[in-house]
Amino acid sequence: MGRKVCHSHSRGENLFMKFSETELKGLYVIELERPEMDERGFFTRIWDKKKFQDKGLNSNLVQISFSFNKTRGTIRGMHFQKKPFAEVKLVRCTRGKIFDVIIDLRTKSNTFMKWISVELNSDNLKMLYIPEGFAHGFQTLEDNTEVSYQMTQYYMPEFAEGIRWDDTQFNIDWPIKFPILSEKDKKYSDFDSGNFQNE
Repeated sequence: MGRKVCHSHSRGENLFMKFSETELKGLYVIELERPEMDERGFFTRIWDKKKFQDKGLNSNLVQISFSFNKTRGTIRGMHFQKKPFAEVKLVRCTRGKIFDVIIDLRTKSNTFMKWISVELNSDNLKMLYIPEGFAHGFQTLEDNTEVSYQMTQYYMPEFAEGIRWDDTQFNIDWPIKFPILSEKDKKYSDFDSGNFQNE
């Protein structure tokens, strides 16, 4: 949860967004400000192109997608698009709660094949900026969870790839056992680092 600060919200005001880089270089947790609530609620900003540009981040968002997840324990992942259509994702949980997982697949990175998890929920006002070269997935921690994705590439099914959710090379500690998965996600192979190019 962000700092509680009272704002007048005059037109054009630049609302606060806190960017925190993780141990996986280029991957940011973005915390949105939660101003002091009044009788109506509160007002904040979830996108500011200039702030992203000032940080040297890709701000060319061309597509917004949305997933509704009916049942707690659902896993979507681990997904990515191959070059030349590798994509940046800006991910936010708009309803419910997710255990969000990101794997570094940049072969020249010092953290190649490392992963981290971040809890995103409708209350903590956190987003993830996921650069090119990462696989992404999540598990829902509540029923009726909704997730919004903004992306820098259009969906290209012939370049869409994935990694098996329970690949033992990563040992992701999913919080809910016996998850619900799509048939497509079930069929992904384990990661083959020897034949992988994502730079």
